[in-house]
Amino acid sequence: MTATYVFRVQGMHCASCGMLIDEALEDIPGVTCSTTSVKAGRTTVIADSRVGPTELAATIVAAGYVATHEET
Repeated sequence: MTATYVFRVQGMHCASCGMLIDEALEDIPGVTCSTTSVKAGRTTVIADSRVGPTELAATIVAAGYVATHEET
């Protein structure tokens, strides 16, 4: 079973910022896909039940950005 999580991300300035976030998130076991739109200021993550929004947000923060989980 998978879930989709959406985060508002602040502090991104270029495509490299988005790539950095996606790579960090996709290194987490259970994350299937991460797609970041710098223009929209959002990251969408598809993950299985091993991963939750707290861990995903912490990974974005550890990469140097501010992340807020958006309830869908």
